[in-house]
Amino acid sequence: MGILESVEGPRDLARLSAEDLAELAGEIREFLIRNVAQTGGHLGPNLGVVELTLAIHRVFDSPRDSIVFDTGHQSYVHKLLTGRKDFSSLRKEGGLSGYPSRAESEHDIVESSHASSSLSWADGISRARQLTGEGDRYTVVVIGDGALTGGMAWEAINNIAADKRRRVVIVVNDNGRSYAPTVGGIADHLASLRPTIDRVRTAPAYESLLELAKRRLKEGGPVAQLVYKSLHATKKGIKDWWAPQGMFEDLGLKYVGPVDGHDERALEEALATAKNYAGPVIVHALTEKGHGYAPARNHEADQFHAVGVIDPETGEPAEPGGGTSWTSVFADEIAAIADEREDVVGITGAMLIPVGLHKFAARHPDRVFDVGIAEQHAVASAAGLAFGGLHPVVAVYATFLNRAYDQLLMDVALHRAGVTLVLDRAGVTGPDGASHHGQWDMALVQSIPGLHLAAPRDATRLREELREAVAVDDAPTVVRFSKGTVGPETEAIERLADGVDVLARVGQGTHDGDEGAAGAAGTADAADVLLVSVGAMSETALEVSRRLAQQGISSTVVDPRWVLPVPHSVIRLAAAHRIVVCLEDGVRTGGVGSRIRQEMRAAGVDTALNEVGLPAEFLDHGTRGQVLERVGLTPRQIAHDIVAQVLGTKVPFARPLPGQPAPTTGSLPQL
Repeated sequence: MGILESVEGPRDLARLSAEDLAELAGEIREFLIRNVAQTGGHLGPNLGVVELTLAIHRVFDSPRDSIVFDTGHQSYVHKLLTGRKDFSSLRKEGGLSGYPSRAESEHDIVESSHASSSLSWADGISRARQLTGEGDRYTVVVIGDGALTGGMAWEAINNIAADKRRRVVIVVNDNGRSYAPTVGGIADHLASLRPTIDRVRTAPAYESLLELAKRRLKEGGPVAQLVYKSLHATKKGIKDWWAPQGMFEDLGLKYVGPVDGHDERALEEALATAKNYAGPVIVHALTEKGHGYAPARNHEADQFHAVGVIDPETGEPAEPGGGTSWTSVFADEIAAIADEREDVVGITGAMLIPVGLHKFAARHPDRVFDVGIAEQHAVASAAGLAFGGLHPVVAVYATFLNRAYDQLLMDVALHRAGVTLVLDRAGVTGPDGASHHGQWDMALVQSIPGLHLAAPRDATRLREELREAVAVDDAPTVVRFSKGTVGPETEAIERLADGVDVLARVGQGTHDGDEGAAGAAGTADAADVLLVSVGAMSETALEVSRRLAQQGISSTVVDPRWVLPVPHSVIRLAAAHRIVVCLEDGVRTGGVGSRIRQEMRAAGVDTALNEVGLPAEFLDHGTRGQVLERVGLTPRQIAHDIVAQVLGTKVPFARPLPGQPAPTTGSLPQL
């Protein structure tokens, strides 16, 4: 039996020797490569924190001491060490989450996978410990992989550093090599001395003596004050030469490191030093993403930050790629637009390749800006770029738009800035779970004055609507699309004057004498149901229409293309139908359906409307199909509900046919 099998919890690590720990680190890497290759997931980040996670669990006492992982994609090793070894269903429905999960373990705290928030959690946790008489408990934060580029992290550091009594250890997992490791004989000698010096600097007695000397000199006469200033400047200069700690210590935090993030013994010593200080400390660990796995280390783009199913020996995809992805369609089109228009610029938040701005950047490197994990700054900066005569395209994941709502409202919309936001991975995203589903964006932007929102249904419409978006120079525009492979092209049978696409008319003209509805629409043929399909829901809407036809219910299927502002033809068509059903893959609370209903009422149209979308709930991970099945967003369930509404046995009731009272009872046909 290997060592890993014998580890049921963090306390089992205490009995292991240095040789055992080295063997365990190798077993963990082998386990991760073998298992993540079968399921997909965040491989590179976890290979890089094996020794670091071992050292943290050896020095600190989880769960009494709270361990917080920023973003959480690097928590697989933590899961293994806290008794979760069944990775066979990682990121699958009912299986392990790809991020920390309180439902899985008492050792997990922060479930949100949005970066740069961990230090705010640590600030709150450590304050709570003090106020509840548990100030001897430690809060340990593992932050890195770009998360320190987020302004929120520095807001938290500013507050943590203000109280020297709080036991917060901030482990900076520096796998980007922003601080280059020094080499050579002198550097090696200094590195060998650094642990001893760090222990002295963080010893409480040293700190007390330092504070006493500082106070006496500052309280003395001019000569004493001059001595203090000179010594302080000399000390600061030596420290900044010794190690890149100035930025942290200027904020009032003790700094330990840099330390080799793959030397478990050195890490333990650094963490023990930080623990002994009993106040806020930064421990700077230099690690390698994908450490110990050549295919990851040789992957130039992101060192296997996230992978699908791969061959564990070669790192190559185990299955041939599917069709064209939404992101690749956007990448090609925005690059083509940039070739044509010199005023178009791109902005990304540390995700150049994932959001598809890499081709634009390759052709026009001076016109694409990576601002780090700083969505608020990205959107406000875009307002400034628009003021300067450019048209910025800000590309982010839909779930991260949440963080920049204020800037979109007050910096962009209030100033009528021509800024385009492109939201990748909108709607249900699948295996990454609750905090990565892009289900909130359409509801969020409904309240922003003047905003234009597009939801393309296929690749052709994405290209088309993106070009329409960047042509708007006096208002914000948003283009949102799904994750994964683009579905089949869905051609319209007609495009109305305001740009709405009619995708189907099924079973119409069956209600002789329905003059009220026909007159409202200005057409001879009126249908029972108007299906308003938003974006990627078009295939579902068309299948629902076919199922309704089998029950003798006629329908019209439309794709507004631009769901904000609500097109006039949608309101006109609503008046001509007995019921309107809006299908969207965003939360239905305050979503597109709600907005259409409000616009209908404002226009005096009293047709019933049913909003079919996602519940305002946090949805667990699973495939897109599994999640949609779970919440009832399937053609069968939707069609079943509509039949009941047309028959008058389920609210909202469809408008009765002329001379026919709505039925109140009756069995529903099986679909």
